[in-house]
Amino acid sequence: MDRTYPRPLDIPALARIACVSEAHFIRTFRATFGETPHRYLQRRRVERSMWLLRETDRAVTDICIDVGYTSLGTFSRTFRGIVGQSPVAYRRNITPVAGAVPTCFTMAWARPSSFGEAGRPSAQ
Repeated sequence: MDRTYPRPLDIPALARIACVSEAHFIRTFRATFGETPHRYLQRRRVERSMWLLRETDRAVTDICIDVGYTSLGTFSRTFRGIVGQSPVAYRRNITPVAGAVPTCFTMAWARPSSFGEAGRPSAQ
């Protein structure tokens, strides 16, 4: 799923590869990764789109299509739900970093930790 995130999610094919039923695949995936395959794929697509918004000047619509969405509305709603702001606002609020920061650090720092955490107050 990480390499083929732009493609539609095919649970039956993934279950066949794992030699289990679809229901068992989804249960096991959720127990292992803490989220359903669908949510995991949404998060991966949003992570990739965040990188494209930071590193390119491509149109949001083009990025939407490149990461596997067929609807700009669905993409924007999903992005806002995970990141807490629209793709356009995210791009507008990017702060340039002085000096080079390794990509692995940037990706780990900017990665949404789990689906649906945007806008949730932190527990302290």
